[in-house]
Amino acid sequence: MAFELGVYHFGELTPDPTTGAMMNPGVHLRHLVEQATVADQVGLDVFGVGEHHRTDFAVSAPAVVLAAMAQATDNIKLSSAVTVLSSDDPVRVFQQFATVDLLSEGRAEIIAGRGSYTESFPLFGYDLSQYNELFAEKLDLLLKLRDENPINWEGQLRAPLIDGDVTPRPDHQIPVWIAVGGTPASVVRAAKLGLPLSLAIIGGSYQQFEPFVDLYRRAAAEFGHDPKKLAVSIASPGFVDTSKQTALDTSYPYFQAGWMQNHHQRGNGVPMPRRAYEAQATTAGAFFLGGPQEIIDKTMAQYELFHHDRIMIQMGFGNVPQKDMLRAIEILGTEVAPVVRKEIESLKSSQK
Repeated sequence: MAFELGVYHFGELTPDPTTGAMMNPGVHLRHLVEQATVADQVGLDVFGVGEHHRTDFAVSAPAVVLAAMAQATDNIKLSSAVTVLSSDDPVRVFQQFATVDLLSEGRAEIIAGRGSYTESFPLFGYDLSQYNELFAEKLDLLLKLRDENPINWEGQLRAPLIDGDVTPRPDHQIPVWIAVGGTPASVVRAAKLGLPLSLAIIGGSYQQFEPFVDLYRRAAAEFGHDPKKLAVSIASPGFVDTSKQTALDTSYPYFQAGWMQNHHQRGNGVPMPRRAYEAQATTAGAFFLGGPQEIIDKTMAQYELFHHDRIMIQMGFGNVPQKDMLRAIEILGTEVAPVVRKEIESLKSSQK
C-alpha cells in the first residue's frame, strides 16, 4: 500500500484553559465532521474517531459520527480509533460499520481494541475480570461475520448464532486493524490472525517500540503469513503549525488541560510540564509536534526504523480551537503529506 497519513480525535470535552468555557457536545461533533471534510479536501488518507463512555467525551458512538462524515467527504477512509470490542456486540459493530461502508462507498475501517478506558464494561454489564477473554471471543465472531452470512457460531460468553442473518452486507471486506499499546501478546494475536497492526506510541521514545514491530513480522511469518502484505500503522499525539514554536505555543495549554481533565485519572492527573511536552517534539520523542519540516523529519526517521505503512496523529488533544485545528489539518495535507509520500516512494524504489 502507498504510505498513508491520517488524523484521529477522541472528541474530548475539555474546558478552555483560558476562559474556562465548556464546549457543547453537539458543536464539537459538528466540528469533527468539518475537520474530516477539510482532511478529505487536502488529500489526507484517513480520519478516525475514538470511543469513550464518559461525560467528558462527546463520542460514544463512532459509527454514527463516521456516517455523518461519510456524507460530507468523498475519498478519505473513515475509521474508529478504537472500537472497544470487549464491551460491544460484534453483530451490532458489523452492522454499523457495514452501514458506514455502504454510505461512504467502501471507505469504512474498524480499529478494534480491548480498551484502555474501562467505564464501558460496567455500563454494558460486562465483567472486567474477563477483559482478555471477552476481546478474544468477540474478535473471533467479528472476523467470522465478515466472511459468512448466514452465520453459525458458538462461544462461551455470548449466546450462539444459528443461521444468523446479519445485514446489511458491505460490497467488500471491511478492514479490521488490531490496536496495540505495547503488549506482546496482543502483537502476536494480530500476527497470528494476519490482521494489520495499529501501534499506539503515546510517550517516551518511539525507538523502544521497534521490538514490537519486529515481533509482529516474525510471528506473522511463523504463522504462515507474508509480513510484506501486513500493514503497520503508528498512532501518536501531535500538532502541526507553521513553525515548531507556534505548534508548541498553540497546542500545549490545551494538551495540558486535556491531560489533566480527560485522561484515565479523570480530573486528577499529574501535570505535564512544558519542558516534558517539548521533549516529545524532539526527533527521538513520540509526538508528531512541530512545523512541517519537523513532522516530515519525524515521519522519515520512524520509517527508517519501522518501515510502516501509515501514521495517525491524535491532533489537538484537549480541544485546540477549531480554526487552529483546521489550519493544522491543511498544513499536514498540503505541506507534509506530499513530501513524505515522495520521499518514502523514492526509498522504496531504491531498495528494489
